[in-house]
Amino acid sequence: MSRTYLVVIDDSPEARAALRFAARRAAKTGGAVEVLAIVPPQDFVQWGGVQAAIEEEHRLRIEASVAANVGEIVDAAGIKPVIVVQQGEPVSAVRAYVGTRSDIAALVLAAAPSGDPGPVVTNFTGTDAGKLPCIVMIIPGSMSDEQLEALS
Repeated sequence: MSRTYLVVIDDSPEARAALRFAARRAAKTGGAVEVLAIVPPQDFVQWGGVQAAIEEEHRLRIEASVAANVGEIVDAAGIKPVIVVQQGEPVSAVRAYVGTRSDIAALVLAAAPSGDPGPVVTNFTGTDAGKLPCIVMIIPGSMSDEQLEALS
């Protein structure tokens, strides 16, 4: 069974560190990378087409981010990350997604270099620590590319 590293990504700079680590780890272990982007629910969307457009815009932004941040790793290793866009509250969306997948070996998250690590990191290292069917890796957002390479 192939190892799949699931990276929850957003527009934060530290998410880049998690993505780079997961891509390097997958390349070294013959694994795969999935990128989960979560679109927060909109307060009110009158037409379904508007919501679909928001989700598509989010997907395109994430694809560009993946290409910019790990393009050389992906090209060298032949890894093609799968990008999944979910709508909902981030913690619930991650929990639900991981719960449906038996091939996810690790949930790779990034903590902010300072201050609050973020709600997803806080949840899965606090109240829900140990409740997922996979390991949780927390990558410090302040790590350099060289440090990520050595660690992965």
